[in-house]
Amino acid sequence: MVVAGDEGSPRLDRVLATRCPALSRSRLKALILDGRVAIAGSPVRDPAYHASPGETITIDVPPPVAPEPAGEAIALDIVYEDDDLIVIDKPRGLVVHPAAGHETGTLVNALIAHCGASLSGIGGVRRPGIVHRLDKDTTGLMVVAKNDKAHQSLSAQFADHGRTGELRRGYYAFIWGVPSRARGTIEAPIDRHPYAREKMAVRDGGREAITHWEVLETYTGRSGGEVVSMIACQLETGRTHQIRVHLAHLGHPLLGDEVYGPHFKTKASQLSQEGRAALTDLGRQALHAYLLVLEHPSTGEVMEWQSALPADLSRLKAGLSATE
Repeated sequence: MVVAGDEGSPRLDRVLATRCPALSRSRLKALILDGRVAIAGSPVRDPAYHASPGETITIDVPPPVAPEPAGEAIALDIVYEDDDLIVIDKPRGLVVHPAAGHETGTLVNALIAHCGASLSGIGGVRRPGIVHRLDKDTTGLMVVAKNDKAHQSLSAQFADHGRTGELRRGYYAFIWGVPSRARGTIEAPIDRHPYAREKMAVRDGGREAITHWEVLETYTGRSGGEVVSMIACQLETGRTHQIRVHLAHLGHPLLGDEVYGPHFKTKASQLSQEGRAALTDLGRQALHAYLLVLEHPSTGEVMEWQSALPADLSRLKAGLSATE
């Protein structure tokens, strides 16, 4: 369509609302934010963009999807399972639940196939059994509720974040640089980034976010100086991208994090040849959920699971230890 200039407002979302009455404003805004609206062939992700008369707008409206995800035969690395819960070791690249751009091939699709109708419905048809998430390319331990009683118990534990209960979540992270202290706590509120809506950021007025960290190892570069650290993190809150945002805010972003640490890519030249190769092959943020402790929703037993570094992070660790 071509902007006529008589749509009543130059805002892109309002122009589209006038010209595309079959689509709701919320649907149009979602399409814009998802990069499916383009002007002169270039995606525009800002609903407030001022469209000028004569500009050509194209909209890529994806086909409708089923309201309920279907089961798919996706292999799961099951660490523990009983009638109430299932603990899995999530691989890289696996999205937790269906969302725009990832309607199939998710953990939820795999769980539906594996568990059938037993999954808790409290999370809704799009997120059955889901009480917490890991980013697509973060590996490690996740627990899923298999019935509503378990869902309520686990959700309460995750909401408490171990302040009064036994819940603990631990992560291994490889970060650029070496913190000035051996351990510390980051308390910095997190909210949506003011301009890049797919990102989060430390912002005044955001939601409380607390991350505890401890340095485990440091690695020297080709010049002999320390350039990378391996740390352990524990969460006291559970915000989207929390560890990634907090470590970048600290000045030590995760290796391989293209969203929150792209300006640190030049530091790769300081690594050994083996370390550079391992980082290039990694292709994701160097973050792994290695520890999960919780109270069993039926028995009250305190249960603990640990997950070793996956192959790609093990190779990175070995590469960082190399000196040439």
